[in-house]
Amino acid sequence: MDVVIISLSYLIAFYLRATIGSFQKLFEVPTFNLFVIIITIVYLYAFGVYHRIWSRTSGDEVTILIGAVFASMITILFVQIAFLDRRPLPVSVIILGNALALVALVMARYRSRAIRGLKWRWRAVWKQEFPALRVNVLIVGAGESGQNVAKRLKHHESEHLRFRVIGFIDDDEHKQNMFVEGCRVIGNRTDIPFLGKQHNIGLIIMAIHNISGHQFRDIINYCEKTDARIKVAPDMIAVVNAQNGEPLLRDLTAEDYLGRKPIEKDENVDFSPIIDKTILVTGAAGSIGSELCRQLAADYAPQRLLLLDTNESGIYDLIKDLHLLLSTETELVPVLCDITRRDKLQKVFETYRPDVVFHAAAYKHVPMLETYPDEALRVNIQGTLNVSQLAKDFSVERFVLISTDKAVNPSSVMGASKRICELLVLALANGPGTTLFTAVRFGNVLASRGSVVPIFQRQIDMGGPVTVTDKSMTRYFMSIREAVNLILHASCLTSGKDLFMLKMGEEVRILDLAERMIRMRGLRPYVDIPIIFTGRRPGEKLQEELSNHFEHSLSTIHLDIVKLMELGEDFEPQHFIKTVCSLLDSGFSNERLPLAQLNDIIGLAQRQHEAIQGS
Repeated sequence: MDVVIISLSYLIAFYLRATIGSFQKLFEVPTFNLFVIIITIVYLYAFGVYHRIWSRTSGDEVTILIGAVFASMITILFVQIAFLDRRPLPVSVIILGNALALVALVMARYRSRAIRGLKWRWRAVWKQEFPALRVNVLIVGAGESGQNVAKRLKHHESEHLRFRVIGFIDDDEHKQNMFVEGCRVIGNRTDIPFLGKQHNIGLIIMAIHNISGHQFRDIINYCEKTDARIKVAPDMIAVVNAQNGEPLLRDLTAEDYLGRKPIEKDENVDFSPIIDKTILVTGAAGSIGSELCRQLAADYAPQRLLLLDTNESGIYDLIKDLHLLLSTETELVPVLCDITRRDKLQKVFETYRPDVVFHAAAYKHVPMLETYPDEALRVNIQGTLNVSQLAKDFSVERFVLISTDKAVNPSSVMGASKRICELLVLALANGPGTTLFTAVRFGNVLASRGSVVPIFQRQIDMGGPVTVTDKSMTRYFMSIREAVNLILHASCLTSGKDLFMLKMGEEVRILDLAERMIRMRGLRPYVDIPIIFTGRRPGEKLQEELSNHFEHSLSTIHLDIVKLMELGEDFEPQHFIKTVCSLLDSGFSNERLPLAQLNDIIGLAQRQHEAIQGS
């Protein structure tokens, strides 16, 4: 087809320029005409024109055709001027012939789209046959992601559903009234409600990345004032995966409201302390523990990864997942062990000699531990003491305790037990030994076991009601991937005796989260799904805190990690550890509430610190 196109283009160009007599001269130079055809075909091949499926290629690829035809034209002119005494073809014929050939080459390759468009217009205008549903689409974000989504929606083929991209929304003033993928940028976020009604928008697609939670929620507020459904375009990698069966668009999730910063490594942090090491993760089958294992396996190439938990099925499932991420050099070792069994735990340390320990094993549900405070003693405190002391005895390089914001001014047995765990780690850090001890404190993790998000999802699936503790209750939230990524960064930043806090962003009102999750399903809060208020459970706070009043925040080289300075070198660890061990041996007194007894021990450490400072 290209040979015919090139030949006809030159014939037409010669005819348009020449008289009848000179037109006949074209056929007197068959050798040069053959050269013109061959050189053009060669350049088309060299530029990759024949290596593309043009029915699935965007309009941007026209530049390849332009480049190939222009290169062939320059070559033909150069050969004719430099090597031939008599010019077989006039320069104007070569230029016009290549211009006509370019137009025809483009039309030939995009003919299927033109035919589809003509067919659709024939059915719509003359036969009045419309698709069953035509959806008007508004894309928020006129960047690369938005362009990609618009391109793929235009190529969507279905007799029953067609998308019509009305335009783009972007807050950048310089983009207003500009065109992206043939569609105009028609406003900013404040225009969404008006444009939704004016153009009968049926679908709004969020195609923005690197946006804060506050900005994202603000845009969603405007989108919710329309009758349109709201979808989210994944990042570029996910868009590529859409060609392999992954959906191009997805529903809004609770994580979206926290902001959409990508999870990346900070170039300023030295990760050598956790690369190519033997790493032990306790609580490996839990939400945080399993994600720790996934990120370690995928990005840090451990020599050996020890997965310690009492959950047999959880470890088994985790190993199946990790085999897809691990390098061939990494050894996976499942360890079915209870951290309260010091003798069995000691055998693990003796056998494998871990270099780094991430201690994520703990009981974490506040109401449950209010009912069973002795289990907080046994698992959270005794288990942490066992793991941390063995880490010290076996000269583990780094020990990282996963803590919680509930350890700040604790109002629950669970929070108080985790605060004692923090103090135990700091006490051991102040004693002799080479192990670098650190604790990392952060707030709620979305979609973890027992988190409010999966509870709300199940309640909405069942038709309600959705239960909210209190209208004023707020929490700090973070995605599991982001929290674990920052934990790994903090483990490399520690120099020992550190307590790190992860910046959790803005507080989120639980009621707002519940209402938004209902709207995500296209339902109306209080109408389609009732919301009831149950009142605070034992030990719960209305608002959580991330640090105590006596803890001073210091910035680190990572913007989202803060170092908290509290008990220092003058903190006497042995007396505190003996006090904790005494409680573990005797258990709770029946005369006093467990929380009060735990807070007495916490206060002991602080009073001891203040007394030494005063003297």
